[in-house]
Amino acid sequence: MKHVFSAAVLGVMALSPAAFAEGPVDVSNVNQDLIATAEDKSYTIATVVKVDGIAWFDRMREGVEQFAGDTGHDTYMIGPSQADAAAQVQMIENLIAQGVDAIAVVPFSVEAVEPVLQKARDQGIVVISHEASNIQNVDYDIEAFDNFAYGENLMKILGEAMGGEGKYVATVGSLTSKSQNEWIDGAVAYQEENFPNMSLAMDRLETYDDANQDYTKLKEAFTAQPDITGIVGGPMPTSAGAGRMITESGLEGKVHFSGTGLVSVAGEYLDNGAVEYIQFWDPAVAGYAMNMLAVAALEGKQDQLKAGLNLGLAGYEDLIAPDEAAPNKLYGAGWVGVTKENMAEYDF
Repeated sequence: MKHVFSAAVLGVMALSPAAFAEGPVDVSNVNQDLIATAEDKSYTIATVVKVDGIAWFDRMREGVEQFAGDTGHDTYMIGPSQADAAAQVQMIENLIAQGVDAIAVVPFSVEAVEPVLQKARDQGIVVISHEASNIQNVDYDIEAFDNFAYGENLMKILGEAMGGEGKYVATVGSLTSKSQNEWIDGAVAYQEENFPNMSLAMDRLETYDDANQDYTKLKEAFTAQPDITGIVGGPMPTSAGAGRMITESGLEGKVHFSGTGLVSVAGEYLDNGAVEYIQFWDPAVAGYAMNMLAVAALEGKQDQLKAGLNLGLAGYEDLIAPDEAAPNKLYGAGWVGVTKENMAEYDF
């Protein structure tokens, strides 16, 4: 659907409410002033994700493509076919060579992308990141929530399910995936303070955002230590890998799971009781939010991109900047918790 512009005011074009295409992101209250552009201005914005072809980033693509339909900008999403830091860096190098206006990135490894993002910014390309709270070489980083609080809530659910007793394992996509490791940091800290009779059985399992890797590594962990009774999952695919392992091993009700997931991925395991709780935020909304910030930065609206900003998107209505030394790192409040009882409310 092509966008429709209202009358220009002071040389700036604002989107009319009728401009918005139908899609997964509710844009009925979107901050139109933030993404209004100079007359006839169109930008090319590439969103580069950790890995293409998994449900999480399929959902993010929907938000990125909706933004294109809503605004007329050339916005699209790419990512490596497997979680690979070097492949992601090469994709960003290619975008720099193409001369895109902005890059939105969900890094597989923050450390790996820092140099290439600095190169992009040195060439005048705006850079927006997500799931990268420690990143330096960006114009803005936007997080859906406070990562430690997210992890604390996962452990609160898991610890209660385990009765405050026993051993558990934790998964991350990569040991360099900043956000996921912060979730697990928050979970472990909460366990140590609130469930002292629980313990982490082994080092974090690195599963490369791949459900088959989750399944295999969890199977190995439970073979080595069959008295493990809990799993806290950082990456979204762990919900499927753990659900499969628990189901095949007949451990429903004996092994408890709390972690990031999507209903489309973990629904069958929520239904059969192998997975008791998943937590997530909507990747489509995150993709849309990143592109909003990119347009605003390209339009020179940095004075608006600060604590208190309301994007008009669910979970991003009152952004905070908790680190005074990094006011360009903005946090929303956008996670939801899902069990078998409310899973029907989510269609992704």
